[in-house]
Amino acid sequence: MKVALVGNPNTGKSSLFNRLTGLSQKVGNFPGVTVDKRTGEMNLGNGQSASVTDLPGAYSLYPTAPDEKIVLEVLANLKHPNFPDVVIYVADAANLERHLLLLTQVADLGLPVVLALNMVDLAEASGIRCYPDRLAKELAMPVMVVNGRTGLGIDALRAALPKARARAKPFYPIPADWQALAAEIQRRWPAPSDYHALLISHHLGLGLPAATDQEQLQALCKRSGLRSIRGQVDETMARYDFIGAVVARSVENVAQSGSATFSERLDRVLMHKVWGSLTFFVILLLLFQAIFTWSKGPMEAIEWSFALGAEWLKVNLPGGWLTDLLTEGVMAGLAGVVVFVPQIALLSFFIALLEESGYMARAVFLSDSVMRKFGLNGRSIVSLISGLACAIPAIMSTRSIRNWRERLITILVTPLMSCSARIPVFMLLVTFVVPGDLYWGFFNLQGLVFMGLYLTGAGAAIFSAWALSKLLKVAGQGFFLLELPSYKMPHWKNVGLTVYEKVVTFVWEAGKMILLISVLLWGLATYGPPSQMRTAEVQARAEAVAAQLDTVATADLMAAKRLEASYAGLLGKTIEPLIAPLGFDWKIGIALITSFAAREVFVGTMATLYSVGSADDGDLKTVGQQMRAAKNAAGLPMYSPAVAAALLIYYLFAMQCMSTAAVVYRETNSWRWPVLQIVYLTALAYLAAWVTYICLA
Repeated sequence: MKVALVGNPNTGKSSLFNRLTGLSQKVGNFPGVTVDKRTGEMNLGNGQSASVTDLPGAYSLYPTAPDEKIVLEVLANLKHPNFPDVVIYVADAANLERHLLLLTQVADLGLPVVLALNMVDLAEASGIRCYPDRLAKELAMPVMVVNGRTGLGIDALRAALPKARARAKPFYPIPADWQALAAEIQRRWPAPSDYHALLISHHLGLGLPAATDQEQLQALCKRSGLRSIRGQVDETMARYDFIGAVVARSVENVAQSGSATFSERLDRVLMHKVWGSLTFFVILLLLFQAIFTWSKGPMEAIEWSFALGAEWLKVNLPGGWLTDLLTEGVMAGLAGVVVFVPQIALLSFFIALLEESGYMARAVFLSDSVMRKFGLNGRSIVSLISGLACAIPAIMSTRSIRNWRERLITILVTPLMSCSARIPVFMLLVTFVVPGDLYWGFFNLQGLVFMGLYLTGAGAAIFSAWALSKLLKVAGQGFFLLELPSYKMPHWKNVGLTVYEKVVTFVWEAGKMILLISVLLWGLATYGPPSQMRTAEVQARAEAVAAQLDTVATADLMAAKRLEASYAGLLGKTIEPLIAPLGFDWKIGIALITSFAAREVFVGTMATLYSVGSADDGDLKTVGQQMRAAKNAAGLPMYSPAVAAALLIYYLFAMQCMSTAAVVYRETNSWRWPVLQIVYLTALAYLAAWVTYICLA
């Protein structure tokens, strides 16, 4: 059985989906588009199971955004791979009149529907009492009271699915003057219901008529005198007339007149122009402080574990290239990724907490008036905030922006928001620039700088948007419409699943790339042109004899010379003249190249480069220690505050993400925009890093 989870935004669909499927779920894309699709397996009992698809939130089957269009295409296209056998429609019990519009449209498609009445406890707390039996009788469909947070009614919902049947009588009878058109459409194309035919007549691109049929369809609608917009408005008003009467007979409002709800009282502070903005700033400050202080212990434990594992392999495996590959390539590279899992988990935890509690929507609303001054649509803020986690889903979320140019500007500036992939780079380099001092016993100076980097990235995104809005001459402004959910305690299972999903994705996706690049780098750094490698060894021995170095120092010098003569060294030396003005050497150049695949590869690259040929097997060091011990040509520390700060600024602004470029191409359907994006962000990063190095050197 295929089940579709449908409903308006902020109705608790995700909580219910997690409750139904648990960990047996996966995230993908709908065929042909980059809108996220969550699917999972649900146990129906008696050895039966069902496939559940959580569709994007939508308000009606007349979509105004690509996300909403997905709902229409899945439910109205019989050939769609996710076309359901039954629909679970999730509605907020406190907002039934608004949320039942889409329900009546879905039922009129001829699909069996089970209404899941969610958040009944919150509705009752605000004085709204629902009568499910009355509602089921009025709608002629099963109505189940559920709670995705506590699990109430989940078993009854599962049991109702196999028994669900299509509604015999439509909620909205087709008007007499359109019946002939509907009959003709049904005769020519596979439309299983009158309402289905009506949707086809509105040119909504259901994927049913082939491209050659579109002209025939348009001609047919024109001859019938169809006025699409007028028809949609009339239908919506007629449905609301029916829904209003149903709700009046099935819902009772017992709240005292004039009494404010808990959410309204809280919003008087959190939505205040001054106190609300101050609260938002304090929340961000505490978030970044926590990322630095709470993660310190787990990070040290992970570093110790990898160092111990690498040392064990060195001692217990026979010497040779395979052991070197495992310890200097694979282990060193993966350690540079896994060590930052605590920060990724904490960032994902706090973002999920803000979303689950209902506060994130308030933060978005508070920022809207400011963003408009810089030429951004209000909905752009959702994408920019999402960019703190990852630019890829953030760019995909711009589909909710109706105005094309405003959407394009948002896509072009979103990579400037500091995503979780930058955390490993920031964490590594901030320690070179800022001491880990505590102020007033609580505020960590490195945490303050960490927050400053995020704010700088956000500021760069905003001012870049302003500049692009002038260059692209955005015509007019879109409108910002956002439904504010009521405040509620976070559902900890949802928060846990979100953190689990983000961490697994980070480790798996980054780990695959790190493993591949680490092995490749180890090979490039270990081998080189034979003649040049021999020359390097001879030169190293001569210098060691002249300087009267001991055995350990000679081995270190030999390793350094071989690395410089290797294929990796030759690659780095080739681009070194381009990056020398920034204070970068050839090793950093290699990291800049490899980390274009993904920013976090920088740490794994440095770990691999600095571990190759290490003579001190008894003291395997972390990548930070190895970099701190590195010297430049003058014998001074390579990673001076000026160099580390310039590198920080470079990674703050640079694109450095192949996957993001691919998504921008898919969203804009042109290579013009991702190429422009890479060029302008790389130029900005280079210039900013150069200015930083000049000022601090």
